[in-house]
Amino acid sequence: MLSDIEIAQQANLKPITQIAEEIGVDHNSLEPYGKFKAKIDFKADKNRIQQSNLILVTATTPNKSGSGKTTTSVALTQGLKKIGKNAIVALREPSLGPCFGMKGGAAGGGYSQVLPMEDINLHFTGDFHAITSANNTLAALIDNYQYINQGKPTALKKVLWRRVLDVNDRSLRYITSGLGGSTNGIPQETGFDITPASEIMAILCLSTSLDDLRRRVGQILLGYTHEGHPFRVNDLKVTGAIIALLKDAINPNLVQTLEGGAAFIHGGPFANIAHGCNSIQATYAALQHSEYTVTESGFGSDLGAEKFLNI
Repeated sequence: MLSDIEIAQQANLKPITQIAEEIGVDHNSLEPYGKFKAKIDFKADKNRIQQSNLILVTATTPNKSGSGKTTTSVALTQGLKKIGKNAIVALREPSLGPCFGMKGGAAGGGYSQVLPMEDINLHFTGDFHAITSANNTLAALIDNYQYINQGKPTALKKVLWRRVLDVNDRSLRYITSGLGGSTNGIPQETGFDITPASEIMAILCLSTSLDDLRRRVGQILLGYTHEGHPFRVNDLKVTGAIIALLKDAINPNLVQTLEGGAAFIHGGPFANIAHGCNSIQATYAALQHSEYTVTESGFGSDLGAEKFLNI
């Protein structure tokens, strides 16, 4: 029996320009990343979106990790297309941590995969890198603010923001930074989360435009002043710099299923710390260009599906 990667590598992929043309994406909105993946500069049309049907795939709680929601979502989409329906799947981007851990990749399996599987499971179009960079730039800017204002009332009494890295590295969860003398910052306890656990990841997936993303990022709570007042990104006056790092990441990614159907894959917040679904932009893009959109939510029906239905 062929393995997932053997099946994927034997597939004859269509050029991403053809996939875009088949679902009606204007070529001026297409930003190819090589031959088989692209971003689209998407503007939502609510009237067209409301005419489509949204199908959510979930799972039951006792199932082990990787119980097959993605595979089921892709299979259902391929089945709908097989009977003549215009269907598109919208999925989360895989995290490198689980990809190199016990759970493995997240591009489906067998003959129900999204392709190019290797690219999707690795660096893809750089969205996770952009979110990691934005998160950690913000962390560095907070540390710099604290360093400049140390000993002054303007310094923060409590910093809440942590760094992220898209790797399963438990030894970085709780660390002490700023060691090595005064030129290396202020010693403090901090730590790393995994990139899908970043608040920026959750915000990006809930944003409906670059302006909406700017508004949401500006309101991120970074810590508290000595007077107990909340201190936000807008107070640090770096919102524009963070948005500059995310200007391309906000756009949905277009790829294809093993059978040559369109697939939007964008964003990937974990369901245990956020809402656990792909971006609103990707779901809207699929709805706008199809009769049926199939999507999934993280973990079981009592977690990811409940958040999907309520958020």
